[in-house]
Amino acid sequence: MFSHSQVAGALRWSFLVMSSGWTGVGLEGTKACCVGFFWSFLEMEGQVVEQLQNLIACIVIDMVFPILPSRLKHRGPDWSGLYQHGDCYLSHQRLAIIDPASGDQPLFNEDKSVAVTVNGEIYNHEQLRKKLRNHKFRTGSDCDVIAHLYEEHGEDFVDMLDGIFSFVLLDTRDNSYIVARDAIGVTSLYIGWGLDGSVWIASEMKGLNDDCEHFESFPPGHMYSSKSGSFRRWYNPPWFSEAIPSVPYDPLVLRRAFENAVIKRLMTDVPFGVLLSGGLDSSLVASITARYLAGTKAAKQWGSQLHSFCVGLEGSPDLKAAREVADYLGTVHHEFHFTVQDGIDAIEDVIYHIETYDVTTIRASTPMFLMSRKIKSLGVKMVMSGEGSDEIFGGYLYFHKAPNKDEFHQETCRKIKALHQYDCLRANKATSAWGLEARVPFLDKDFINVAMSIDPESKMIKKEEGRIEKWVLRRAFDDENHPYLPKHILYRQKEQFSDGVGYSWIDGLKAHAAEHVTDKMMLNASYIFPHNTPTTKEAYYYRMIFERFFPQNSARLTVPGGASVACSTAKAVEWDTAWKNNLDPSGRAALGVHLSPYDAETPLSNKPSNIIDSILPLTMEIPEVAIHG
Repeated sequence: MFSHSQVAGALRWSFLVMSSGWTGVGLEGTKACCVGFFWSFLEMEGQVVEQLQNLIACIVIDMVFPILPSRLKHRGPDWSGLYQHGDCYLSHQRLAIIDPASGDQPLFNEDKSVAVTVNGEIYNHEQLRKKLRNHKFRTGSDCDVIAHLYEEHGEDFVDMLDGIFSFVLLDTRDNSYIVARDAIGVTSLYIGWGLDGSVWIASEMKGLNDDCEHFESFPPGHMYSSKSGSFRRWYNPPWFSEAIPSVPYDPLVLRRAFENAVIKRLMTDVPFGVLLSGGLDSSLVASITARYLAGTKAAKQWGSQLHSFCVGLEGSPDLKAAREVADYLGTVHHEFHFTVQDGIDAIEDVIYHIETYDVTTIRASTPMFLMSRKIKSLGVKMVMSGEGSDEIFGGYLYFHKAPNKDEFHQETCRKIKALHQYDCLRANKATSAWGLEARVPFLDKDFINVAMSIDPESKMIKKEEGRIEKWVLRRAFDDENHPYLPKHILYRQKEQFSDGVGYSWIDGLKAHAAEHVTDKMMLNASYIFPHNTPTTKEAYYYRMIFERFFPQNSARLTVPGGASVACSTAKAVEWDTAWKNNLDPSGRAALGVHLSPYDAETPLSNKPSNIIDSILPLTMEIPEVAIHG
């Protein structure tokens, strides 16, 4: 009989870890989140004894469970689980949304030869169950269909899933496995490789960065098969080729498609609400949710009055607009206030959780991170959000300068393909940091197909014709008989989230960074950070923090770079020569477009802050958020 210490000395363990914090939804389903998958290779010295098998489970629990909770438990604080078959391990952390009393993972087929750990929500699971009449399901989870679809169709079933997901499926009959990520990358996912031949999967970089020789973001719309040892793209919509579509714009078709996208997401067994900034996108989500909530199972459990949530600095544009929309829709509105110092104090935590050094992502993630904490403290576990609309419809202000419909459409395609590195990353991780789930109806697969098939000539911004950004979406919901929103809200100019929470927020961040990054440091930036060299003190400040948490070269390669103005791609910067000297991701950098732009004569990096005096005195106060219900 070997002791634990003897066994530990005889084995060299390498674990593959996958963990994700999204939970799926189903009308009668169950959900487990922070799914995990461990692939270990045992290299044994000396005689192999049968007693070793009896000790494996104990060793795994001793070694694995101290790791997962500390790194990823925030994503699924409700329950932990671990499954082992031979040298394969699956683990998950659960955030219970559907059927909270049960739903532990992994999920299995009838004879337990196929095991699945999954993070996601499969909206068409009921239709899929009807097609699997010869199968017996162990749970009511929406994700229970995955193992059975694999039995019927092998690896070619992923495109049948309507939803968001990251999953690992283990076939114990030959110890093969597949990994897949949803079409757009709403759920976060990473893959890594160890020197010993191990393969690691994780929902967050911190689950594998210390243990892999190389790791990278798992590409959206792809699957990985252990049999081939390679990726292949399963998501192949018509728009992906960037060919110019020609379907005439029909406002009613677009309206019905988006209403369906929102309605299918109103599935929950826990309290939920909507994030409401007062801008077009979140206001439409809130309006449709309020309009159709009454007939849902969620309304029967929690009532038909919708709760809405907004965050901002005192007196910010978003707070005012959101309050007006909430009054119009009759929601129970919760207004969260934060100060510039509150946000600055949270920056390190934000970078650790969001896992990026991208400037605009950090700017927007910080208020969302603070708001998510307060929302969770109120007992809410799921929120609807408006990410994705600006990418689909060309809503960012720089689209005003698109030279023609071809360039316009191709830029929207580029923006959608990159969403997993920006807004999806923010929405998923800023909420998951506090065990909160965000659902994004604009990124519904069917809705994207409808919206991206529209002739982009209809999406073009033409001031002389009264067509502002996202005109086709605004027009689709401009109903005189049964209005969705007040007119001035429906036609409110685009405000990026990091701007809308209060213009002084960005000014304050720049002033704070200037206090910590000297001109001398900037002179050497290209030597210290040769990849994606920061060009502003704010970017340098974020990069220093990121490198402290994630010093590996693989980590810095997961963050995109390149020139950008008002959240454009580098290609779109070419649309206006003036932008090349005015690069900043804020919407106010779109000079001549934004109603409250930066001063064109003052370089952004040198623009004085009107609140610098309020942020210089550092305090140790815990950030406070006022709640007005």
